[in-house]
Amino acid sequence: MDISFNKNEDVNKQLVYLLQTKLAEVYKGGGEKNAAKQKAKGKLLARERVEYLIDDDSYFLEIGALAADGMYEAEGGCPSAGVVCGIGYVSGRQCMIVANDATVKAGAWFPMTAKKNLRAQEIAMENRLPIIYLVDSAGVYLPMQEDIFPDKEHFGRIFRNNAIMSAEGIVQISAIMGSCVAGGAYLPIMSDEAMIVEGTGSVFLAGSYLVKSAIGEDVDNETLGGATTHCEISGVTDYKQPNDQACLDSIKNIMSMLGAPQNAGFDRITAAPPKKNEEEIYGLFPKGREKPYNMMEIIERLVDQSDFEEYKKGYGQSIICGLARVEGWAVGIVANQRTVVKSKKGEMQFGGVIYSDSADKATRFIMNCNQKKIPLVFLQDVTGFMVGSRSEQGGIIKDGAKMVNSVANSVVPKFTFVLGNSYGAGNYAMCGKAYDPRFIFAWPSAKMAVMGGSQAAKTLLQIQKGSLKKTGEEISSEKENALLKEITERYDTQTSAYYAAARLWVDGIIDPLETRKIISMGIEAANQAPITKKFNVGVIQT
Repeated sequence: MDISFNKNEDVNKQLVYLLQTKLAEVYKGGGEKNAAKQKAKGKLLARERVEYLIDDDSYFLEIGALAADGMYEAEGGCPSAGVVCGIGYVSGRQCMIVANDATVKAGAWFPMTAKKNLRAQEIAMENRLPIIYLVDSAGVYLPMQEDIFPDKEHFGRIFRNNAIMSAEGIVQISAIMGSCVAGGAYLPIMSDEAMIVEGTGSVFLAGSYLVKSAIGEDVDNETLGGATTHCEISGVTDYKQPNDQACLDSIKNIMSMLGAPQNAGFDRITAAPPKKNEEEIYGLFPKGREKPYNMMEIIERLVDQSDFEEYKKGYGQSIICGLARVEGWAVGIVANQRTVVKSKKGEMQFGGVIYSDSADKATRFIMNCNQKKIPLVFLQDVTGFMVGSRSEQGGIIKDGAKMVNSVANSVVPKFTFVLGNSYGAGNYAMCGKAYDPRFIFAWPSAKMAVMGGSQAAKTLLQIQKGSLKKTGEEISSEKENALLKEITERYDTQTSAYYAAARLWVDGIIDPLETRKIISMGIEAANQAPITKKFNVGVIQT
């Protein structure tokens, strides 16, 4: 291996180490002091509940672990947005798990908490996964109620989704393992079944203090909405459990009796590892986002037997398309090639840029995968579409529009991984978050923005200089350089994978070596939701 391989390997392994360090901190939730308070009540912590619930030695695919990272600092922060979400196996059955973290502001709902819960429900609905709610929340965080309560994609949408899932036959099981108040009380009761832990679980529309102030009644919370009240008097809940462990055991037992899921019919054979060493990805993937590399070398370390059936190999070379298998599942891969290539027409094409011929090829390949019922995997490292008179006269807009149309109208499951750059309309054409990938994950090296950092910083500088000149202020070269540095640093922060993950623009940041497992689990989930919609791209310019 050459020197650049070793340097790349050092940088990428360091990025993974920093990710693992960050996640370890996030997993502490609201900290040791708040954790001790929960333990003193005889309760398991949110992550302990999830670990107890899922099958031994099974993989838990967490969604949004870094949600709200760096946000709400004036309120003391909100690690993981105060809720643990992910896909796990319970009694052998793949399901979505949502567990409030009572160590974070007593499990109160911040704006990102609502967004994360809705994302978990969206995944469950798209894939027809059973969903288990482990409820332990003080309700809406009142100082931010205007950003949580009234809009379409706010708190109320969760209960709407409860109703829709119930009508569609998607199993929902809730466990009330702590507080469950006000509007939040509807979530467990709109599930198929609700159980409650004696002594710690409570559910009511208004707590004792509010009841006292509203109607003057003196009543304690246990009498108002405890396990005995709702299991023996009101009939609101279905099972009374003595402690967290018994409650989770009951869920496992119920899950073991579920009927078999539906089958979408995606093809799978016996899994095989890549022939080429997966760990070499660390050395092959460059440490700088502007550096060229051969995407085929990455693909061959992600697919079974390193076997890739490439589509239109000599045409539209700035996008690689082809068929392969990942842990036995058949997949269609659409990936940005990052080496400079020369077309048969003699045109030199930059790596990571989408040209008319590559957009045309990708469109046809995506349509083929829909015809064959093969899930799609997008590997993003894209700087955008080619610009300039030659491209415009060649019809780059219509060719790009074709690709966007085919991605938007695809009916097969789509899975997106942002490896490096994800800029501008390239993000859209390569199935960014707006195009409904079942999952979208980023490698630690990912960058997401409307354009690259240097171009954006210079553009923003010109705007800021224009504003200052209007006020009569002249800018020295020293001040201009200082402004450019400040703008560049701010923009770079906003384009990082962590900034995206905090806002749930991606479902999480992963070690590149987790990519195969996530694709496999994703298709396994999607296979439980048969395709019912016909593939149709409508009107496209040819």
